[in-house]
Amino acid sequence: MSISLMMMLAITLSFALSAWYCGRASRINRRSVNVLSGWLLVLLITAVAGQGVETLFLSESTLTQWIHVTPLGLIMFALVVFMAIILMRFSLNYMAGEPRLGVYWRWLLGTLAAVSLVVMSNHLLLLLLGWAVISLALHQLLLFYPERPRAALGAHKKFILARLAELALLIAVLCLYQAHGTFLLTEILAHYQAPNPDVSIYTQIAAVMLVIVALMKCAQLPVHGWLMQVVEAPTPVSALLHAGVINLGGFLMIVFAPVVMQVAAAQWLLLLAGGLTTVLAALIMTTRVSIKVRLAWSTSAQMGLMLVECALGLYELALLHLLAHSAYKAHAFLNSGHAVRDNLQARLAVPVTPSRARWLGAALLSMSLVAMTYWFVGQGTALSMWVLLAMSFTLLLAQRSSAHHSLPWAGVLAVCVVLLTSYAAMKTLLAHTVFAEVSLHETPLSAADSVVMTLFFSLFVLNWLLTYKTAHPRVQRLSVVLFAGLYLDEWWTRLTLKIWPVKLPAPVKAQRTAKRPYGLIQES
Repeated sequence: MSISLMMMLAITLSFALSAWYCGRASRINRRSVNVLSGWLLVLLITAVAGQGVETLFLSESTLTQWIHVTPLGLIMFALVVFMAIILMRFSLNYMAGEPRLGVYWRWLLGTLAAVSLVVMSNHLLLLLLGWAVISLALHQLLLFYPERPRAALGAHKKFILARLAELALLIAVLCLYQAHGTFLLTEILAHYQAPNPDVSIYTQIAAVMLVIVALMKCAQLPVHGWLMQVVEAPTPVSALLHAGVINLGGFLMIVFAPVVMQVAAAQWLLLLAGGLTTVLAALIMTTRVSIKVRLAWSTSAQMGLMLVECALGLYELALLHLLAHSAYKAHAFLNSGHAVRDNLQARLAVPVTPSRARWLGAALLSMSLVAMTYWFVGQGTALSMWVLLAMSFTLLLAQRSSAHHSLPWAGVLAVCVVLLTSYAAMKTLLAHTVFAEVSLHETPLSAADSVVMTLFFSLFVLNWLLTYKTAHPRVQRLSVVLFAGLYLDEWWTRLTLKIWPVKLPAPVKAQRTAKRPYGLIQES
């Protein structure tokens, strides 16, 4: 057994034992959190330093077949430990004085233990077990304030979707076992990494089921509504969900990349569902007022984009996206108080509409920068993601001025160059380390690449209309429909409550509206 594997086991056990202890303790002090944080850091550093080094006192066993260590696993473990330390330290002050503090710590650390189990699983049944435990532990956190009707409704919808996702994952596991006669992930993936692998009907069913699991886990349309309603959970729980747990759909696609990319139906389902969610959720986000709800819609859009990257075979980019999104969303939720102030300042400022010359200059400069980067590190891969980069930099350069704030061209240009350089360097590094054996990316201007580019152009144009042509009658009608979230969640809420009714708590202020469909009462 390698040292890295031992340390990963120790991290998982540390989370589990800490969850048991904190659930029984009456209070959690700063010293305990500091000791646990330091211990987790020591284990993580030892795991990274000891990768590939075998111990002298623990030989190969059945245990090492059930769990394994990979570069991807080490990166994910680093993310889990990083998030755990931040959330624990933030929770000390934020959750101080809560009457059910032991319950909160038990399920927070229990969720992290289950995530660690999934990350290092090499046995499909162990992965399925960890996946189910994550959902059940998170459900307890989402209901930390059980008296809030909106939180209860969101948790109920999430509970149903989680059970459906687990059923789909079970079907995928059984199909893969039927096709290969083993539950070991390494043996299954080795078959599809060989040249011209045999793809049976069981493999095709498994790939489609895996995609369905990822779409449900990542809150893609139309099963997205729960994500916007559970923001009433404590802020650290929102950070855990948006910066960690929801990323597991992308992680699942990255792990099973050799399987999914062999089945065209699964690839197209992933691309179309993720692509449409990216565009629609990003546009709906612009109509929201609540900071947490805006962040929730942003998460849905970002997860859609990450799944599109997986569908295009850009797995190194998907992993980079996963890591960057986790860091950003953790900061955004834990810093949401400052976000309110910044949003108010932005709304009070009078925007300046860029001139046509500025738009043209920004577009030419952005395309030149992105084209040079593509020439060095991106040749032979899908063009759509590079087009998205060019459009993003165009917006950044063209919108650099406002009535109260003006950035020089040189400053914005420097930011673009630094971002492109960092992006190219990290993408190349991940491609040559974590994904050295995966070469399944879409070629430029393929059918999938063309569809994604069309979606990105639509997003750019619609965003421009919603920003600068708000007085136009058709744009106003579009804003109304977007504000309603295309009425998708209302439909899903009614279906959910018809299939599995639930009695929602009714605080005094909400009793008069308790009989109305709750999806129509508050902003989602």
